Amino acid sequence: MGVIFVVAEAVKRGFYNGNPDWSNLGQGQPEVGAMAGAPARISSVEILPEDHAYGPLEGTEELRRAVADDYNRRYRQGKASQYGPENVAIAQGGRLCLTRAMAALDDVTVGYQLPDYTAYEDMFNTHLARLHPHPVMTREKDGFRLTPESFENAIEETDLAAFVVSNPCNPTGNAIAGDELAALLQKARKHGVTMFMDEFYSHFIYETPAGGGDAVAADGPVSCASFVEDVNKDPVLIFDGLTKNHRYPGWRLGWVVGPPHMVEGLARTASAIDGGPSRIAQRAALAALEPARADQETTALREVFVEKRNLMVHRLKAMGIRFAAEPTSTFYCWACLDQLPAPLNAAMDFFWKALDHQVMTVPGAFFDVNPGKRRSGPSPYKQWMRFSFGPDMQNMVQGLDRLEAMIAAAR
Repeated sequence: MGVIFVVAEAVKRGFYNGNPDWSNLGQGQPEVGAMAGAPARISSVEILPEDHAYGPLEGTEELRRAVADDYNRRYRQGKASQYGPENVAIAQGGRLCLTRAMAALDDVTVGYQLPDYTAYEDMFNTHLARLHPHPVMTREKDGFRLTPESFENAIEETDLAAFVVSNPCNPTGNAIAGDELAALLQKARKHGVTMFMDEFYSHFIYETPAGGGDAVAADGPVSCASFVEDVNKDPVLIFDGLTKNHRYPGWRLGWVVGPPHMVEGLARTASAIDGGPSRIAQRAALAALEPARADQETTALREVFVEKRNLMVHRLKAMGIRFAAEPTSTFYCWACLDQLPAPLNAAMDFFWKALDHQVMTVPGAFFDVNPGKRRSGPSPYKQWMRFSFGPDMQNMVQGLDRLEAMIAAAR
């Protein structure tokens, strides 16, 4: 699905990670090298004797406490309810966190927004005999943003028991924040809906000045942890990790934050699914979450990525590629090709042609999450494309230059 398919087709044509002749504008990870303003990359870890043994299924208490402290410091200042290690479970990556959570659900209806993260389809497919996925379509006129009203309508119409959503959203680059995010959680509490809040892009937040113009780096991240009333009771599971926000995807280190009884349930599913996370990766993660380092890393991340965001938005629009809404988060541009000359106005044709120019992109139909392929007919996103500004600036510009030349030649 999605990036996996894109990479597989590119590899057939000579792509490999680090190949300077290719531009991966389909990239699902941020640049991982040295970055202006960021601390030096962590390049070593001291392994203690106990790290050679199996660790707890839910992760070491030391790392769980560090994650809880990070959330309290960022989102729970002055609130009576605080996260502790009992509110945190560690897993070997975000997909595994979500897989554990899906496995812990009963025979229920689970809602999800469209478009959304491609891997959700595979996760649902594993449990179709027990789970009943229900899509909630977002609308182009709303910038493909899930609204609290559409969320509540779906609950009332289908008796949802749980809802999974990436916020900030991959692929659209939208972020539900402030009063809207508070309202979303209020409606979940009101109806008893368990929220799976996938927040892996929570630090990639940008703001557009009131007078218009280019976006600027936001002051900080966005998380529903700010609006949880009782960390031990609210039916909210938050998924995040070091993969995107701290730029360590290869560590495969993720976590789930939520009520202790739910966290315990995830540890039980871990016993059957994966056996618990690596103690070595957890040891290294402690350094990444040290407050001064974490703040320096994520602040630099917003400053660097907003520059790439602004450049990509300008360049794509100049090529005749249009936006329903410009990204306020993530490192993706979700844009429509319908104003380009045929055949480039169809995402799959654009994708194949771009590969000929050694540029990778991800067609929008991959984000049309459709478990069991139960919905028939063409995807509503067949003219939409996800472009990534995850690569470093030089590589990104190389890819944009090639796409510009490709489109110019077709006019």
